[in-house]
Amino acid sequence: MGRYTLLAVAVAAIISVGFWWTGDDATDAPSEIVQSRSGGAAMVQVVLPETLSANAKIGQVAFEAKCAVCHGANAAGQDGVAPPLVHKIYEPSHHGDAAFLLAAKNGVRAHHWRFGNMPAVDGVTDGDVKMIVAYVRELQRANGIE
Repeated sequence: MGRYTLLAVAVAAIISVGFWWTGDDATDAPSEIVQSRSGGAAMVQVVLPETLSANAKIGQVAFEAKCAVCHGANAAGQDGVAPPLVHKIYEPSHHGDAAFLLAAKNGVRAHHWRFGNMPAVDGVTDGDVKMIVAYVRELQRANGIE
């Protein structure tokens, strides 16, 4: 088995376990499942970095085109729609970069939040997700999430 295949299997196993575990983080989540994508108020205040790397700038464009409709401007989440990605739940030690790729490709069963399941995202490539992750990680660092 190749190094990347083994990594993908390990990440998938970790994510699968997380599907059934809500942990203490669930107490931060809204109490009802909402399937609507009609838009809601930002869930967190996001401090923007002074500058973005070249990859993060590309990721910002892709995020705005494919992710912001649910996860809100600057990944601040939308109340009643989808969670903020600028949140401790998505810090790299808990949700590594590969988790974002798998989520975009396969969708995710609800496990930390009660917004319902996230569907797979049509029309994004692995390269797009890599740039989106660069953008999200730079937003996270600017907000003290390492």
